[in-house]
Amino acid sequence: MKSHTVKVADIYVPTARRKTLDEAKTEAIAESMIDEGQKTPIQVRKDGNRYVLIEGLHRLEACKLLDEESINALFVQAKRR
Repeated sequence: MKSHTVKVADIYVPTARRKTLDEAKTEAIAESMIDEGQKTPIQVRKDGNRYVLIEGLHRLEACKLLDEESINALFVQAKRR
């Protein structure tokens, strides 16, 4: 599966996903990204003009912490909840 570059601002994070955020984990991933870059793309599904996060909350938040404008993502099909 090919990864794509997606604007961070175009990704919607469902409220239930936000509740699982661990700031220490986000900071550790951000430090890793500084040294090694983004190793694993996040997973999103297309929803109109935006993308909905399926997998990769901490990677996405680490990119925001680093003021990155874009992130590598895989487009997947997922059921709406």
